[in-house]
Amino acid sequence: MDLYAENILEHYRNPRGKGTIVPTDWHVTHAEQNPSCGDELTIAFTITNGVMTDVTWEGSGCAISQAGMSILAEELVGKTSNDIERMTKNDMYALLGVPVGPRRFKCALLGLHTLKNALRKHAGKTPQSWIDTVELADQ
Repeated sequence: MDLYAENILEHYRNPRGKGTIVPTDWHVTHAEQNPSCGDELTIAFTITNGVMTDVTWEGSGCAISQAGMSILAEELVGKTSNDIERMTKNDMYALLGVPVGPRRFKCALLGLHTLKNALRKHAGKTPQSWIDTVELADQ
């Protein structure tokens, strides 16, 4: 399967949930970047009674990072904080549906990394490192 499978290109060209973020409109906002290539994401969301009720994001970068955030954004509304905290890199790879090699894994996981640290910020915890995100395994 080609890295830029049709689903990835579709989400890159027509991203879901992408919009302008005004921090005062959101419960949580957080930004991260992929230090390997400069991809950037900012995510904003509202959590009501432990459930994500609204999400948007801004960003720039390669098709994998931007499509990955678009695909992830579609999955988030209606999920509980606990559901999201349990998401792993393997869940993200499954959502992408394309093989991700060692040179692109941070691109593929940038959305998940940003999301996890946004939740940690919301909970008053310190951010997790890239190593924590990358080494998350299915349990």
